[in-house]
Amino acid sequence: MLYDRVLALVKGQSFQHALCAMTPKFISFSSLLLLAFSVACDQQSDSKQASSETTPETAAPAEPKAAEKPAPAADIPVPADVAAPPADSEKTESGLMHRQVTAGSGSEHPTANDKVMVHYSGWTTDGKMFDSSKKRGQPITFPLKGVIKGWTEGVQLMVEGETRRFWIPGDLAYGDVPRRPGAPAGQLTFDIELIKIVKAPKPPETPKDVAAAPADAKKTKSGLAYKILKSTNPKGKMPVLTDTVTCNYSGWTTDGKMFDSSVTRDRPLTIGVSRVIKGWTEGLQLMKEGDSARFWIPAELAYGEKPMRGPAGALTFDVDLISIRPAPAPPKQTQSLPPKGK
Repeated sequence: MLYDRVLALVKGQSFQHALCAMTPKFISFSSLLLLAFSVACDQQSDSKQASSETTPETAAPAEPKAAEKPAPAADIPVPADVAAPPADSEKTESGLMHRQVTAGSGSEHPTANDKVMVHYSGWTTDGKMFDSSKKRGQPITFPLKGVIKGWTEGVQLMVEGETRRFWIPGDLAYGDVPRRPGAPAGQLTFDIELIKIVKAPKPPETPKDVAAAPADAKKTKSGLAYKILKSTNPKGKMPVLTDTVTCNYSGWTTDGKMFDSSVTRDRPLTIGVSRVIKGWTEGLQLMKEGDSARFWIPAELAYGEKPMRGPAGALTFDVDLISIRPAPAPPKQTQSLPPKGK
């Protein structure tokens, strides 16, 4: 099922989507880190969205190649054990029940950071099918972090080529109360075929100076510390407040925990310079197009010491400024001439 931003904010399904859903008071890097996926916003414009809210994915399905696209299934029988898992099923600590239907040919399991291509069918316990990629004849591709908890956990137990049946309790699916009339709720049963694993990019290494700015870092009057790590174009232009920039970034707390990264999503961020946290707004304007920089941002220039959501305290970011797009010039106003004879 595709999650709307409010649900993401409430359930914490995605740090970026939650940030993107914040009010303007928090929109600084909130817009940044996501508006990131230019995402919850732009992501939906560059990918096809599934029309049904009952599909498990939050990312739009990828269009498969013609050779990969099977014919729609004419009829998919309801599993005999759709109402409850049989005695030979396995159970995880979270309460997810599962058993293998068909063995796979692969040997590697996906991680939560990976994307996967799957075919699936889903039923309520009374045997009603509420969604099926097989009925549509088109598999879907999505990031494992962007789906219901039962899917995120369950698909990681699989290998390529395998089909597995899952009995997912309501708290690992869409809840026990329908979100809208006709929406699935309570325990759900899914048959999932793992077609392909798309490995996520390797996470960047944690900087050795993540805890505090080194002595050779520059510091501004506001308290922002920064260091240009690489400059590919010394004569390159620098962004201004009204510009839009495209960049890759990774962010860490001072204890070295990475809380977000466009690098691991393999999707650069495009956002307005004025629509991010103060430390980013100031820091971006100190960079040239093509620069890589590290920012040590005090809490007052980030999300604060006790933010409602998001990382607290001082933060460290590595930012690659890929490109700058100036704001469009305002339209010229034409002066109306008085009628002749006046």
